[in-house]
Formats: sequence, C-alpha cells, structure tokens
Amino acid sequence: MHGEYKVPGGKLVVVDLDVVDGRIQNFQLAGDFFLEPDDALGDINAAVNGLRADSDTAAIAAAVREALPSGAVLLGFSPEAVAVAVRRSMARATSWRDYDWEIIHEGPIAPNEHLALDQVLTEEVGAGRRGPTLRIWEWDESAVVIGSFQSLRNEVDPDGAARHGVQVVRRISGGGAMLMEAGAIISYSLYAPTDLVQGMSFADSYAYLDEWVIEALRGMGIDAFYQPLNDISSAKGKIGGAAQKRLGTGALLHHATMSYDMDGEKMVQILRIGREKMSDKGTTSAAKRVDPLRSQTGLSRAEIIDRLIAGFTARFNAHPGAVTDDERARAQQLVDTKFATDAWLRRVP
Repeated sequence: MHGEYKVPGGKLVVVDLDVVDGRIQNFQLAGDFFLEPDDALGDINAAVNGLRADSDTAAIAAAVREALPSGAVLLGFSPEAVAVAVRRSMARATSWRDYDWEIIHEGPIAPNEHLALDQVLTEEVGAGRRGPTLRIWEWDESAVVIGSFQSLRNEVDPDGAARHGVQVVRRISGGGAMLMEAGAIISYSLYAPTDLVQGMSFADSYAYLDEWVIEALRGMGIDAFYQPLNDISSAKGKIGGAAQKRLGTGALLHHATMSYDMDGEKMVQILRIGREKMSDKGTTSAAKRVDPLRSQTGLSRAEIIDRLIAGFTARFNAHPGAVTDDERARAQQLVDTKFATDAWLRRVP
C-alpha cells in the first residue's frame, strides 16, 4: 500500500507498507522533510512496523513519538503527519493530480442560486456525472450567509439588514455567518470526491483543501497561514473562513470566503457578533477582526481572482469549464423548493 500526505505549509510525507495478518509490515517512510538525527528514520519505521492495521491516527502518532530519540528534530512534518499518510494508504486515498480538475468562473447570480449550485454540483461529483471542480462566485447583490445550524435571530440584526438592503440566506454547511457584500469578497467552492481527504480528520482536511490558496496568497506578498479550525489569516488579521459539507454520496463541498474590502462598521450593524466570539479571536472590536486583501496587495479583486485561477491551473493542470443547463435548472428548482423558502431560512429560528 502507498500513501502520501502533503503537510499544509510543510513537506511531503510518503509511506509504503504491506498488511500481513492484520499487522503493518515492511513499512518505509520517505519524503522531502528534514529529520535529525539521521538514524531516527529507522526508529520511525520500526515503531510503525507491527502495529495493528486498524490503528487510528492517534495510536500511530503516539507510537512514532515514543520511538523518537531524545532531542530529535522534525522539520516540515510530525508524528501526526506520518499517521495521516499511513491511514491514507489504508483507505487508498487519492491526490489532487489524480483528477481532471475543472474551473468555473461565470457571471453574477443571486446568492440563493450560489447555495443551490453548491448542493447540485456536489451531488453531481458524487454521482460521477461531473469531475472535481473549483467554482469562483460572482454576484451583484449583498447578502448575509448563515451556517446550517446557526440561529437566525441570534446571528442577524433584522433592522440592520433591512436598513442596508442585505438579504439573509442559509447554506448547507456549518460554520459562522458572513457578510458578503457585492464586489467586496472573494468566494470559491471545491466539489471533490471524499477519497481526496481519506485518512484525514475534518480539521486536517480544512487546511489541506485550502493549501493551494494559501500558497497563491503568499505569491502575492501576503503572509497568509491557516488558523485552526477554519480561518485563513495573516499577521494583520483574519482574511476569511472556510466551511465544509460531506453529503455521504462520495463527494464533499468545501467553500471559503475571503474579504477583499470590508466595511467593519456595517458588519457589526448587521451581524450580532457576541463578546465571547470576539474575545476568543483576541480582539475587542468586531470591526477589526477582518483584514481585507486589498490592504495587503494593492491588486484589484479581479486581478487576485485571475492569479488564484492561474495558480490552481498550474498546480493541478486544471481547465476551464461551465455549469451545464441541467445543473442550472436543478439549482433553480432547489431555490424555489428549499433555499428561498421561509422554512429553510428559519430552520433554526
């Protein structure tokens, strides 16, 4: 069995192994990481050999950590990364380049249609009718998008939303509320087979699926990094956040929103951002929590999107695509029967 895991912000971890009578045998670790002392590689191999094949990541990581000599230095990887690579080998996990990626970047549509397309395109990937896809959003009206499990009245000030002419919609993924002003944010969705993240925890998969955008932002001069569980941040503040939904059909939806230009005062008039959430983020002002991309790049929103698309294309050999007529018709039907209904919006009052 063969498994690979690219540590977000780190190095590639590669494992090869056999399973004999329910135990790991002939284990070999490789990669472009750094490890001192040199013979610690043999210690890691010996620690994994003989483990039960159904050992979870915590047990594998503990065995590796216990076997390391005192003072060992691991750069670009960790015992947990070795464990993830082992579990991915068992699950026959795939990698980004195993797929023919499509990129969709079309004209503006209504917020609820974006949310409906997220469901439809994820279902299409799960059914095998569509290949893995990256879709960049465009829209010409502002909205607040709340998470699937958030309370509408706890998250949104209806008077503030009405005063600013902001529509409120609910997505199928969890996570927090976002003010998505027209022309002021960059949102994208990934629709991928769950095999891409086999062997990873939800927390690991968030960083893994957004590593490409972190690298692209760094290429634009932004010191971007991932802040668990689901934030894209920089030394100057939060840039954006991600959310995820696995439909149980063999496909997952992973989408993220980054602020290009944020009106902090408007945000706090529309969103009810509690003191506990602000203190957890290490700030006393909700208006200061989000750091727009514009302040760090000087690039236009369109230029940033072009560079993101170029980076994704070069990294994974992706090609341009489009939403099909059938997919768009199904999305519109979902808007009418689900996303635009009061029952869906107020599913958690």
